[in-house]
Amino acid sequence: MIARELVTERLRLVPISERDLPFLVELDGDPEVMRHLIGRARTPQEATDFWAPQIPGPQWVGHLDGAPVGWWALWPREGGIAELGYRLARRAWGRGLATEGARAVVDAAFADPALRVVRAETMVVNEGSRGVMRRLGMREVRVEVREWEDPLPGAELGEVIAEVTRQEWSSTEE
Repeated sequence: MIARELVTERLRLVPISERDLPFLVELDGDPEVMRHLIGRARTPQEATDFWAPQIPGPQWVGHLDGAPVGWWALWPREGGIAELGYRLARRAWGRGLATEGARAVVDAAFADPALRVVRAETMVVNEGSRGVMRRLGMREVRVEVREWEDPLPGAELGEVIAEVTRQEWSSTEE
């Protein structure tokens, strides 16, 4: 999927570019944003090293009233599957923006007739992210308990894998 600008009721999602690097470094510098991903904030250098090679890519930075508030991605996988990712700045939590941005990304993704399934995953203990998945109409299809060298709190409960098919998505839009 080639990222193009997406517009929702409140958000303008712009394809990721180098101009977004300061925001992405800030986003990953918040320990609460990163709690269920790596368990701590990334240092500015770690965040830069993580993000710089990913630009450009099938990712967006969402803006609310001209200010960046979140990041969304949709990575193609084999077999007509894509993986959805998202992060929201803490100042924007609790307003439905993660779901709103993700809905726009999934809508755009299913414009590709080869795409059959959009999948997402998060830790079982990440209720916020699981809520976004549910509001998108994703079904939790399984939980995988993985081995980690340095597991985060709650890792023993596993990762929830959720998905929505093209057919399910189409029926929610009617």
